Amino acid sequence: MEDIIRFDGRILFLSDDPAIVRRQIAGETVTRAEAGTLRENVSTDEITPVTVMLTYDERLGRYPYVGFKAGNELPIGEHDIRRGGFQVTVAGKRYGKGSSRESSPLAELSAGIRLIVAESFERIYQQNCDNIGILTTTDFGVLDRILAGEAIPITEFLKGRDALTQQIIRSGGLLAYSKFAEWPVPVADDVGATTADAPPRTLVEKIIARRLHPATPGAARGDGVFVAVDWRFSHDYFTGMCAHLMHRAFGEPAPLHDPARIIAFQDHLVLAAQSHPHVTQGLLPGVANLTSGHREFVARYPVLAHGELTDVEGASGEAGADGICHALMAERYALPGQIVIGTDSHTPHAGALGCLAFGAGATDIANSWTTGYVRCKVPETLRIEIDGALAPGVTAKDVVLHLLRLDAIRSGGAIGLVFEYGGSAVRAMSIDERATLTNMVAELGGFTGIVAPDEKTVAFLKTRRGVDFTVEPWMTSDADAVYRDVIRIDATSLTPMLARPGDPGNGVALSALEAPVSIDIAYGGSCTAGKRDDFDAYHDVLAWGLAHGMRVAPGRSLFLQFGTMDVRAYCESRGYLKTFEAVGATLIMPGCGACANCGPGQSTTREQVTISAINRNFPGRSGPGSVWLASPYTVAASALAGRIASFDELQCAT
Repeated sequence: MEDIIRFDGRILFLSDDPAIVRRQIAGETVTRAEAGTLRENVSTDEITPVTVMLTYDERLGRYPYVGFKAGNELPIGEHDIRRGGFQVTVAGKRYGKGSSRESSPLAELSAGIRLIVAESFERIYQQNCDNIGILTTTDFGVLDRILAGEAIPITEFLKGRDALTQQIIRSGGLLAYSKFAEWPVPVADDVGATTADAPPRTLVEKIIARRLHPATPGAARGDGVFVAVDWRFSHDYFTGMCAHLMHRAFGEPAPLHDPARIIAFQDHLVLAAQSHPHVTQGLLPGVANLTSGHREFVARYPVLAHGELTDVEGASGEAGADGICHALMAERYALPGQIVIGTDSHTPHAGALGCLAFGAGATDIANSWTTGYVRCKVPETLRIEIDGALAPGVTAKDVVLHLLRLDAIRSGGAIGLVFEYGGSAVRAMSIDERATLTNMVAELGGFTGIVAPDEKTVAFLKTRRGVDFTVEPWMTSDADAVYRDVIRIDATSLTPMLARPGDPGNGVALSALEAPVSIDIAYGGSCTAGKRDDFDAYHDVLAWGLAHGMRVAPGRSLFLQFGTMDVRAYCESRGYLKTFEAVGATLIMPGCGACANCGPGQSTTREQVTISAINRNFPGRSGPGSVWLASPYTVAASALAGRIASFDELQCAT
């Protein structure tokens, strides 16, 4: 990238006021002062809604910000950014939160955006920008210099970035850097093993130290490093994009490193034929384009693949997948102490087993396919100590929704940190419940989540996977490890939680609702809430309801979606399916479905209200309606009540 950069295009302020945004789109120039309050928490769901992510090249330039919400309006339409000649986007805190989709910065870049200025950035989004050549900064003083016509030195955009990231930015992106770097073949898991004289370390620091690129003699917190990866996975939204980027950089066919440890999951788009916007808006050909790219990669290279149910022995031909990628990684592949990366922000799900699992963009995955390495920063760790016993009906989901409403988290104070969960309440949790804690680190803004492996981990691996595993002494944080901070939670004080529509951080105790909230849809499922323990909770509530003469409330719908086919088999073996049918629930085969606005259970009008056990409720995430987040217990109880209600409230009212 050039040493001096001149921005001669327009500046777009993503204001909270839709009128100000429309004025800019119409051609008017506004000042920073005139822009007023900038939107915070602009998610990748708003930059590129899933309904526009049907290509993986420059055509995405038609769409940036078409889902951006200011007030209750969507003021930006197709082609507006490119036609408007914008080169700089300006926003508030936690820009780019949510999905790891590289489609978002690629859409911005393809529309002409070269620089994003924001008060803070989500980790994956900013790394994706680095990887493809979009510049980012939190220095708003740069705006005045651009408006004055000043050319900005590249060094302004390197401030505060680690040395490796600086090299990648100067190279113009990761793949340009990678072509000239050396990539020695990663060796066995004992590389860089912790020695007796090593400084006190957290569990994640130990895992990173054992997997460092050989040219890295050591690394301190905040350093950018490359680490050897045990498992690399993609899903059907991004496999084609990853392959496209890989082939463009490394030729065809590309030399894959250890393809037996690359997994391609077909899970996000398998229910598109049942998705309201995909059918009514004629989007199925675009879905077929993405699916074709995924299948071509699987057919061309000897990688592992999990496909549609028609590819699974004994399937009935129903639409769905073998399972959702995150759930299958925990059920089939990941082991304590390993490193797992995937094209999805909820990859930390597998951290419940004591491995380092994190989401990455398409460029990072493409590079890892050929090199066996991925870039990360040696992170600081936030210890979440949860002691005491959770009350009946209070779950890991309620714990996360409580964390999300804390000011320190909502303000972005945990961006890029490891969430290390511990304490007596965590030790008492099943692996399924721990996976909810680590999965939703994506919403908390962290780098990953992890729970040190213990006897419950060993039992899970034995009973679920038939794996005999021994927890090694090093697989825990040292007693004197250094943490950024420690958050202590008294589990006995927690009650059922909700997140109001619009953001997972809009937390409120269910008991604090000032008026009844009627619901139209109750949805239980997704990687976060489609596990065995989650279905135990759905069944507990619904079986109780049946015993008391209750079914799904008139005029309401309850959708229950299995996370994997193994979960469905578990439910069938325990007789749950008969209960679900009797109560009036609609059962859905595994897939991301309504959680990704691509399947049954999504809203179809703005007036509809959903209570959902999924992980995020950004505008448009599960359809145009309002989405409240809650635990599996609360979702099932609300389906019976026809309004938001806890299981305890339901029982007390009968």
